[in-house]
Amino acid sequence: MNEQDFLASYNRRDFLSPLITVDSVLFTYHEEQLKVLLVKRGEHPEKGKWSLPGGFVDEVLDKCLEDTVLRKLKEKTGVIPPYIEQLCSVGNNQRDARGWSVTVCYTALIAHQACEAHIDTVDSVMWCPIDEIAQQSLAFDHHELIVQARERLKQKSLYSIVPGFALPEVFTLPELQHVHEILIGKEIQKKSFRRRIEQADLLIDTGEKRAERGRPASLYRLKEASADYRFIRNLEF
Repeated sequence: MNEQDFLASYNRRDFLSPLITVDSVLFTYHEEQLKVLLVKRGEHPEKGKWSLPGGFVDEVLDKCLEDTVLRKLKEKTGVIPPYIEQLCSVGNNQRDARGWSVTVCYTALIAHQACEAHIDTVDSVMWCPIDEIAQQSLAFDHHELIVQARERLKQKSLYSIVPGFALPEVFTLPELQHVHEILIGKEIQKKSFRRRIEQADLLIDTGEKRAERGRPASLYRLKEASADYRFIRNLEF
């Protein structure tokens, strides 16, 4: 039997397969807090609990896992992040009461202003402050996924400009520094931070200014390729 004949006669349903899903940990920065996006489950199992937005892979609609992530985010929250990255894969026979389950988890950071109008009109979706997550009774193993995503975000803030995606389309350098500090949990030296950002050439000067504490501050926006940029050295304190 050659490979063509083998594939023609192969029936994958002869073997048990695990449940395959995706989950998304979306963060935003709002009211000087880091928040995570949750949805309330409307079906069993874990009906009525808050959970991460996600769902099953659709072999007809989805060409890849990223297609599933974006499709389920749009269906359940209406939120489409500016970028999405794979965080981890988790699989075992305990995380889902329906059976052996594998989830591929993704994470991203999004500006609150980009989705505020939609989220505020949906009862089953909310931005939960990260400091309150521990008190929430979440479905499945979503507590653990959020903890892992939070640590990834902290580390990325040390060597990338990803925190800028939590800001509005245009922002000031003090705002960019402040969101870095919130995500990292430490204060950053102003001069070294600005020198680092300017040398990397990741921002577009809009030519506009906004008054901050009586002083006009220049307004910037992120360049398209900035999400993929990696600094040579981590931030120093």
